[in-house]
Amino acid sequence: MIQSCVTISLVEQARGGPFVFWDDLADAIAKASKLKYDAVELFAPGPDAVKASDLAKMLEDHALALAAVGTGAGWVIHKLQLCDPDEKKRTLAIDFIKTMIDFGGPLGAPAIIGSMQGRHGGDVDEMTAMCYLGEALQELGEHAAGYDVPLIYEPLNRYETNLINRLVDASDFLGTLDTLNVRLLADLFHMNIEEQDVAGALLEAGGTVGHVHFVDSNRRPAGCGHTIFEPIVAALRQIGYEGYVSAEALPYPSPEEAAELHMLAYQKYFPPGEE
Repeated sequence: MIQSCVTISLVEQARGGPFVFWDDLADAIAKASKLKYDAVELFAPGPDAVKASDLAKMLEDHALALAAVGTGAGWVIHKLQLCDPDEKKRTLAIDFIKTMIDFGGPLGAPAIIGSMQGRHGGDVDEMTAMCYLGEALQELGEHAAGYDVPLIYEPLNRYETNLINRLVDASDFLGTLDTLNVRLLADLFHMNIEEQDVAGALLEAGGTVGHVHFVDSNRRPAGCGHTIFEPIVAALRQIGYEGYVSAEALPYPSPEEAAELHMLAYQKYFPPGEE
């Protein structure tokens, strides 16, 4: 069953980014519950931003799951990335992601690697960067397996990374890894930039898709841009996707309205009984 999810950011340095709710975790969880979301996706500055036990209690009280945790604060705050030419900094990047895996894993939530993947350039050529990325995904995927959750890798658009931009290329790259515990995040905003056919890319990637950011072409909530969602929804059903469609969207026109718009889109495209 495809379930609904909304994003919450606690990272001040990322303000203005594509997250629906901000700042007040308890209030955001209460609002998500009131709108009948199934889960929340949390973007936190680190594993100590909130006690896991407190988070678990808040989620339980509101009948919500934790869909995923972001790791982007490792880049936004600490400037850590997996393709850094400095081995010590690469190790720090991996260690930071492990702490986020350790934070979300016990709650059944995978960690997402997006901006922390880095890029090639300067002292790191493309082949070396791809080796660094593969080694990191291998190690982190196996670490996540200890919690029986996957690691989620997100291909980003060309303006955010020069490593892997298309979903099918990312799927092929996962095939070169020894671990089978890495899945892809299909972010419709990035795919709108990079894919010729978003639905076709989802069909090609198939079972490697493990999480979806369900947003419109302009990164606003679904329905606020020009994306045609019907073939995308059909593709998700055809590949047997059973994860979350998460609103990693700009809080437009306000956080509350953005959350309501995403829920309306979810109810329209994923009505009960049509899985």
